[in-house]
Amino acid sequence: MRIAFLSILLLSGCTGIFAAFSDGYEISITIKGNENSFLTIGYHLGDKQYIKDTISTDKNGLGVYSGEKNLERGLYIVLLPDKRYFDIIVNDDQVFSLSCNKDDIVGSMHIEGSDENLDFINYQRKWMKLQNNSRLIRTRMQENKENSDSLDIIKDLLNENDRKMIEFLKLTADQKPGSFLSLLVKALIPTEIPKFDIPLNHSNPDSLRWLLEFNYNVEHFFDNVDLSDSRLIRTPILYGKLETYFRRILIPHPDSLIRTIPKIVEMTKSDSAMFRYMVVYLFNHFKNNDVMGHDGVMVKIIDDYFLSGEAYWITEDTYNTLKDDADRLRPSLLGKKGANFIMDTYGGVHRSLYDIPNDYTILYFWEPNCGHCKTSTPKLKEYYTKNRKSGIEVFAICTQDNKAEWETYIVENELDWINGWDPDRLTHYDFYYHVTATPLIYILDKNKTIIGKNIGVETIDEIIRNHRLRNR
Repeated sequence: MRIAFLSILLLSGCTGIFAAFSDGYEISITIKGNENSFLTIGYHLGDKQYIKDTISTDKNGLGVYSGEKNLERGLYIVLLPDKRYFDIIVNDDQVFSLSCNKDDIVGSMHIEGSDENLDFINYQRKWMKLQNNSRLIRTRMQENKENSDSLDIIKDLLNENDRKMIEFLKLTADQKPGSFLSLLVKALIPTEIPKFDIPLNHSNPDSLRWLLEFNYNVEHFFDNVDLSDSRLIRTPILYGKLETYFRRILIPHPDSLIRTIPKIVEMTKSDSAMFRYMVVYLFNHFKNNDVMGHDGVMVKIIDDYFLSGEAYWITEDTYNTLKDDADRLRPSLLGKKGANFIMDTYGGVHRSLYDIPNDYTILYFWEPNCGHCKTSTPKLKEYYTKNRKSGIEVFAICTQDNKAEWETYIVENELDWINGWDPDRLTHYDFYYHVTATPLIYILDKNKTIIGKNIGVETIDEIIRNHRLRNR
């Protein structure tokens, strides 16, 4: 619970960390069709938009958005009462005016005092035409999906339009290097993966090609994204790129992630605001997912950036909270040797975890009256019955203190695995295995190294099978 609160604290803190100037801002907005009304001004941050202010418009549709301190640079949203909206660039020059008709915002937009916004609107007009061409071509594809000859021709048209779109992005990005528009547009250019020459006599050319392309994409995904420029923070682009990279591009194996993350963070270190955003993003990303082993990635992030002193923005209380949470997770991380315990069992015989000689030990934390346990326990019983002779043992620990209910459930359901009983938690199993809810499953190998955790019964066989293959 403390970490969940902390993530909100860290993210909310990001809204005030960006470089700001002291000259003030004055943005005059005139929209025909929005007279005697109001406009809402907002900004992008991550995958959300936040309201900054609301201004009134006069009888001519004019509203003035102004302040004594410069706005943080980024893409801002102007939202009309009828939910129509458009973006404007807020960079170093923050005194300008714009006017348009609400029925054709982009087409009628007129801008004075901001060359970047003028370039931005011209870019949008051209981009909208290219996007419309793409939509028309895709409609034709759908209409001709049964006509293979026509479909091939239409696919060529679509590929040509896609090529024009990428060339347009490149041209726009190259026209004014260093401008905010160049930064934005360049970040939209996809990674171009080269065609690799595969030896003709290679036994599995498709697999080799996939591997080469995958590695190239991992290494070059951010070539067009300047991770040292904090202006990207207040745009939807940066968050989208990070989500794509960490959810779709990288293999989500903890070891791979732990190797890759420092390379990404290093790209941000010349800009303190971008560094802070990246570290907070990574912390929350790995805290808020339930992929096996990602808690270890989160602990590594805490160690490398928060507890190391590099997270300059956190308080002493936050530091201590993070340290406590990380220390609580450490004993139960994948790859760690599970802590031993000697526990009373059903029948009154004490058993030591380390004395179990089987190739694999499944630790199962459960309760007789837990709703999810009532589904999970029978499944585990079935799996155990089928596989117990293949080197698998189950050490099930009941986490509640009603002995009569526990014993009745064991008898009625014929649970003939090792049934552990420690109602006072004298073995501290709850600390060493981070038991906060049930059911909870761990898989330990012969050396009692943790090879699986926080999984469903249906995943046990796959983990053990893969482990056997790797260790043949």
